[in-house]
Amino acid sequence: MKKCFLFFVVLLFFVCISLKTLAQERYQATWESLKKYNTPEWFRDAKFGIFIHWGVYSVPAFGSEWYPRQMYQQGTDEFKHQVATYGPQSKFGYKDFILMFKGEKFNPEQWVTLFKKAGAKYVVPVAEHHDGFAMYKTALSKWNAFEMGPKRDVIGELAAEIRKQGLIFGLSSHRIEHWFFMNGGRKFESDVLDNKYEDFYGPAREESETPSPEFMNDWLLRNAELINNYKPQLFWFDWWIEQPAMDPYRKSFAASYYNKGLEWNKGVVLNYKNISFPDGAAVLDLERGKLAGIRQLPWQTDDAIGNNSWGFADGNTFKDAKYVITNLIDIVSKNGNLLLNIGPRPDGTITDEETQTLLGTGKWLEVNGEAIYGTRPWKVFGEGPTESASGSFADQKKPFTAKDIRFTSKGDILYAIALGVPAMNTSIKLLGIKTGNGKIASVDLVGSSEKLSWSQQADALMIKPIKNYPSENAVVYKINFKK
Repeated sequence: MKKCFLFFVVLLFFVCISLKTLAQERYQATWESLKKYNTPEWFRDAKFGIFIHWGVYSVPAFGSEWYPRQMYQQGTDEFKHQVATYGPQSKFGYKDFILMFKGEKFNPEQWVTLFKKAGAKYVVPVAEHHDGFAMYKTALSKWNAFEMGPKRDVIGELAAEIRKQGLIFGLSSHRIEHWFFMNGGRKFESDVLDNKYEDFYGPAREESETPSPEFMNDWLLRNAELINNYKPQLFWFDWWIEQPAMDPYRKSFAASYYNKGLEWNKGVVLNYKNISFPDGAAVLDLERGKLAGIRQLPWQTDDAIGNNSWGFADGNTFKDAKYVITNLIDIVSKNGNLLLNIGPRPDGTITDEETQTLLGTGKWLEVNGEAIYGTRPWKVFGEGPTESASGSFADQKKPFTAKDIRFTSKGDILYAIALGVPAMNTSIKLLGIKTGNGKIASVDLVGSSEKLSWSQQADALMIKPIKNYPSENAVVYKINFKK
């Protein structure tokens, strides 16, 4: 009897300890608790994702995805274009583009097949942009793609197809920016002043005004709905969530989302910009920019193939595959990921230019992906004469060359990647004997069985060029060290 009683006491003790451990695993809405977050390995391994800006703004296709704001800003090119093309904003407002946004050729299977061919490992469609039109089925607004426009749950369909094809599904919400986005329409006669459309055009207040508790609660509710209905493994936010008044809402959202990840038994990622979260509490994202060196914590660049607009716009120019590939390598060498954006047409088709860039990127990754996926930074990110762009909104204006080298590692293997196709000897100073970075046992060219001619000299590793390289735009050397 005593033994039985003792058994149950011990069992109860371990149950209590287990429950306490589980309780400790749950995140609280405090920075102290949220800083215990660890970036999941799937994100660190993935390196490359696709961002999708598709919405009503693709219909006017003028300027950029900020057309809904600019068309109400008097004196702008968008304002003039709107009046000249569609008439005064009191007669034809942004809401009237919804009827023209049909998405009749939207094919999730074709989209995701393309993204997979591009070598992407995760996909992040915009669930709601600053314009306030939800691209998903929502109980919180009638202004959504399921009830209007395409009359399809775009996010739901994409989520299902992304998972079906073995990729990770994420999404973004830009809802908080809607607080001020349409405020130009309050300053002259426009449909923004019509009370019938107040639930669409939103508060339309000044950017300098603190968002109301009601609006911030609405932001929280919409995000909770997205999490509960679509279970994204990545949730991306734009810059404006950094407003001081948002502090408790940010913390509440992050704690809830991270706890959902525990409930799903899946690692989740929360992206932020600037100073919205302290280091370690979420994953930093830089818009159209990069870091100058290795960051110990994982980070991400969001960039667009389109140079002028994230959404579809006439006259947009595009980055080619070489730009994407060399900058992806540069970012990965510094412990970052690249989230690369496309902007489909209003009918749901993807431009030829973006398609070619994606396919070109995928062709390179198919040969050289082992030097990207699942890698970690080496002790130094690289060397070479070309200065890397640094910071947000900093395009790599000076192209990289074959003399620019970037390093990644996987276990004991080092990858040295030339950001161009060498026509002359490749000299890697950081692998010279004098550096003490190790004695080299072998150097192989990834994607090729051709034997390389190389020598590790005092000042550099020297690799002679070959006639035929297995891929364009960048060349990967796989290096093993003597033990």
